[in-house]
Amino acid sequence: MTQQQHDSNWQQLRKWLLLSFQPGLGAVRFNALIREFGTADAILSASYQELRMGLPEKLAAKISGNPETPDIIDRLQYCQHWLESSKAHHIITLQSPQYPPALKELTDPPPLLYVIGNVDLLKEPQLAVVGSRRPTPLARRLAQELAMELSRKGLVITSGMALGVDAAAHQGVIGSYGSTIAVLGTGVDVVYPRSHGDLYQAIAMQGAVVSEFPLGTAPNPGHFPRRNRIISGLSLGVLVVEAALNSGSLISARLAAEQGREVFAVPGAVANPLSRGCHKLIREGAVLVESAEDILVELQSYLRPLLEQSSEPEAISTDLSGVQRVILESMNGEAVSVDLICQVSGLSFDEASVILTEMELEGFIESVPGGYIRTG
Repeated sequence: MTQQQHDSNWQQLRKWLLLSFQPGLGAVRFNALIREFGTADAILSASYQELRMGLPEKLAAKISGNPETPDIIDRLQYCQHWLESSKAHHIITLQSPQYPPALKELTDPPPLLYVIGNVDLLKEPQLAVVGSRRPTPLARRLAQELAMELSRKGLVITSGMALGVDAAAHQGVIGSYGSTIAVLGTGVDVVYPRSHGDLYQAIAMQGAVVSEFPLGTAPNPGHFPRRNRIISGLSLGVLVVEAALNSGSLISARLAAEQGREVFAVPGAVANPLSRGCHKLIREGAVLVESAEDILVELQSYLRPLLEQSSEPEAISTDLSGVQRVILESMNGEAVSVDLICQVSGLSFDEASVILTEMELEGFIESVPGGYIRTG
């Protein structure tokens, strides 16, 4: 991409961001304006009278007048700096070719998505895995094992990086070197919960971290139900592993059903209060899941082409061992630290150091400040 193309792309994105930062212009109103005017540029060029047809008086006056307050200008500059600080940072609009088609089916799709990691994964077939934040050891293990097996079949596993079942699902995928997406209820640059710092880094390296909320957005209870519609909206279906009757996971399941997605639930012990949410879903028509095969059978019409592709081994180089391939695949154009390589590969520091030295001598990677980068 030439510098001129880069500047032009930023100017177009800047207009989307400028609109998204206007107080009172949420996803519903933003999308209505896009349907009416076609582009962010056309919205910003519209007159007060034109905007007043669909917006409150003060908001129409602000957008048609001077929407660039000093505070908003600072936020725009921060976004530009964030984008340019890493090739793994992305901001995509509803009209971007990278925007996941599945989300466009929602009645209120996010006008903007902030992404760290592999943005192309957003278009891949996904299964959401959600559940209790305080699961039993059995439920934690089931979430991890089901996510691992489904990931090995080629599904991207999507969840919310919360404590409990969410974390177990992400960890199962990371342990099997598959792809996973975390949808946050904070800004994509905010790690929440804080104890998931290592998990956040591993997901960003091996998959993608996604949010509709602007950079720097702190945790807010009202954000998490909204992010649940994205988790279910990205996915072919939602698997609930252990949930109480008042669990937020049931919100994800309800949204999935409303969006025309499949709902799956793992049954549990009758005496366990955390089984009641799943039992309720099953009574209402959710698919009872005892193994990954139960899910694959239901999704087979979507997954047949995927399974045919996944049966063919993907080799970066015939000269690389399995663990070396995993290490190489974790490098997406920027320096990766030895600690993160250990997290992704499961190697000890000493084991990783030996393998990294061998890979550097063979010309596959190069040592740089901050870790290693891929050379080819």
